[in-house]
Amino acid sequence: MRKAETQEGRSVRLLRVGEQVRHVLSEVLARGDVHDETLQSHLVSVTEVRMSPDLRHATVFVKPLLGQDEDVVLKALRTNTAYLQSEVARRVNTKYAAKLKFLADESFDEGGKIDAILRSDHVAQDLAEE
Repeated sequence: MRKAETQEGRSVRLLRVGEQVRHVLSEVLARGDVHDETLQSHLVSVTEVRMSPDLRHATVFVKPLLGQDEDVVLKALRTNTAYLQSEVARRVNTKYAAKLKFLADESFDEGGKIDAILRSDHVAQDLAEE
């Protein structure tokens, strides 16, 4: 039996479990279940979760609202990793509890840089000639 894979090469199962983990983390953070001043005073978006092929590791990409205090928020998430892992393990039905690794989501910053380049006078001049 052949695994169903997406264009990116990741299996549908990895994507599905990653999305379940993302929903659980988003809900826990939105409800303020984590007893941490930093996390309760910041709105944090969980933008993506990438699961390892064996589902034992999850890389969690997060972005605080407006990108404020990103380092402080990441530190707070890393401090509360054990609690967040236990919540994920309790709510997502997998054989092993995934180890969570929190990273800042840089995709928004990259998108902003590309947008700024496209709007620059130099690029606009090239587009006007066509």
